[in-house]
Order: sequence, then C-alpha cells, then structure tokens
Amino acid sequence: MSIDLAAIRAARTAIADVAKHTPVVSSVTLSDGIGGDIVLKAESLQRTGAFKIRGAMNKVASLGDDAGRGVVTGSAGNHAQALALAARHFGVPCEIVVPRGAPITKIEACRGFGATVVEHGAALKEAVDEALARAGSTGMTFCPPFDDPAVVAGQGTLGLELVEDVDGLATVVVPLGGGGLVSGVAIAVKSLLPDVRVIGVQAAACAPYAGGTVPDGPVLTLADGIAVKYPGTVTGPLVEQWVDDVVTVTEDEIAEAMVLLMERAKLYVEGAGAVAVAALMAGVVAPAPTGVTCAVVSGGNVDLGVVPGLIRRHEFAAGRRLSIFARIDDRPGRLAHLLSVFASGDADLIEVEHVREGLDLGVRETGIRATFEVRSREKGRELLAAARAAGYDLEQT
Repeated sequence: MSIDLAAIRAARTAIADVAKHTPVVSSVTLSDGIGGDIVLKAESLQRTGAFKIRGAMNKVASLGDDAGRGVVTGSAGNHAQALALAARHFGVPCEIVVPRGAPITKIEACRGFGATVVEHGAALKEAVDEALARAGSTGMTFCPPFDDPAVVAGQGTLGLELVEDVDGLATVVVPLGGGGLVSGVAIAVKSLLPDVRVIGVQAAACAPYAGGTVPDGPVLTLADGIAVKYPGTVTGPLVEQWVDDVVTVTEDEIAEAMVLLMERAKLYVEGAGAVAVAALMAGVVAPAPTGVTCAVVSGGNVDLGVVPGLIRRHEFAAGRRLSIFARIDDRPGRLAHLLSVFASGDADLIEVEHVREGLDLGVRETGIRATFEVRSREKGRELLAAARAAGYDLEQT
C-alpha cells in the first residue's frame, strides 16, 4: 500500500473503535520557561499507554481474511501490548514472543488481552527471529513494530488530530526510534499544512537517524522504547523525505523531562515518550517564533523501578537534598548532636550510615554518611556552615 493522506484517513476509520483521540494540553511551565506557545499531545493517555495501538490496529485491519490465521510479533514493549489488544478486538489469535526475563508486568498485560506469550532467547533479536520463524511455520502474519506501510499509516492518524486540534500549528516535535510515528505524523501534517516543521528526536545513546554512534551490544538508555539501531527499509526513506530535522538528547536531559512532566504536567511519561519535551528544555529544538509548537508525548509505560532514582537525582540537582560525610568522635551522643544541628534548620533526615571500614580514621573516630531533605540549596549551605561552626569535620558529597 502507498502511504499518503488517503491511506492515513482510511486508517483513522479502521482504528476508530479502539484508538483514542488523545487530548492536546497547554504547558504554561514550558511556554514560560522556554518561550513560545508550547502544547503537549498526551499520547501517554492512549489505550495500552502509548501511540502503538494506532499502527497495530491498522495493521490487523489491513489483513482482511488473512487475519483469521492469527498474528505474531517479537517484542517486550508497547508494540506487544498494542498488537495483543488489536488482535482481541478483531477476534484473531495472537502470539507474542518475548526474550526470557522480560518484565512480568508487560507479559501479564499481553496475556490479559488474550495473547499467547512465548519466552524465547536472551535478547530481543532472538525473540523477533523466533516470531518470524513461527509466522513461516504456522501461517500467522508477522506484524512489525514500525517498518510497515499499514503501521506507518496508523501512526499518521495522530497527525490528523494535531491539524484539527491545534490552531496555528507551526512545529511538531516527535520521538524517533524506528521512524513509524514521525514519518506518519509528517505525512499527515505536511500534506495538509506544508509549512509546518516536523522534527524527530532520538536518544544520543542510539541515534542512527542523526548519524550518531550505535552500540554493538545492549543499549543502556532511559528511552529504551526508541533504541532502534537501524533505520527501517520502509521508514528510513520516509524520514529522509518528510522530516525536517533530527536531533538528539542526553540521558540527563531525558531524566529532567520525565520529572518535569510528572511534577508540573501531571503526566506519567516513559523515557522514550519524554524526548520531545527534553529537546525543547535542552534548547536543541527552538519553539516556533510564531504559532504553536507541539511536543508529542508518545508513551506512559514507565518502569516503576526507575522512578525513585529519577526523583532522587532531581532533588539533588534542585538543591532540595543534601548528602554529607562527617568524621566524628566515636562516643555516645556525638551523632545525635550532629543530627540536631541539621534538625534545628528544619532538615529532614532521610538516611544515615556509620562507615568504619576502608577509611583512614582515628582509633576513636567513625565516619558518618547522611542524607537530608532541605528547603533550598541556600538553606543547605547554611546548615553546612552551622555544622562546621559547631566543630564538625564534614564535606558535602
């Protein structure tokens, strides 16, 4: 099938029963902090928590009678859940092949939609290879996560919604992994509003479209959902033709965007879904001087284990946490007195630890590591000065 405005409009009809028309929300924090008129396309509120349901629904719908033999894919992420839901909607069998050790929450989500989950291999590539083999032996249709015309057309329905919902749309900033979302959005938007700029954002840890280095082994990034090592045979040429620019963001920039979206926009967003906001915050994408800039927040399936670390990092960076190492006399009452100095300044003790090994300490000395929650960076400095004035040998860590 060709991928044009007509195909995207047809896809919209095909997916309408399941895929949501997600809201566009204004962001005063970003608009005031960066400048320009910035809005967020909250695709994190989509069914299954990400934009992938658009492409999966359209792919299964496009199969016609062939869908009856079932669909199969290799995935451990958003595409797996999306395909499982799409298959349930159309009443067709679905197999999801995941690598061994895939997150149990995602496995259970797929099973909850009625899919059969097969664990195979240690890495995603092995799972995908097994899914392709199962497609060949069973007659089921392999459904790729991005490199497919029907999938691209489905993702492009998001672009139709932007054109309808955002008056004065001037720039669209879109997460870029395999390229299905950004190319579909660009085709839809530019076919109707040719002057709108569409910019793709990749994680610097894996940025083939931006000419970045691609690691040989596993990609360690908060934005694992877009850590695709090679442009697709379908999507690669589309990105080159339709997308105006591709930029990258660092892990620290992604982390800051995730926290800001939680704290200020009340949107729970995964790393891959936050990269468009990260690009605006970091200044690698400038908001349009006139008109509206829209950042696509593409997914909200956050690994819960990551969140505490993000919050700690942000609190330290903002000066609202203070960590110290102190040498004190190893006798009763000295630790309590040290902590009382900080308590007198309304510092809330988070954790404290005695350290007696691996340090050059005196015979009657002990090391103390402590972390406090404080009101501000300036208040932290005042507390450090007060503790030193009270005779404590300490340093901020």
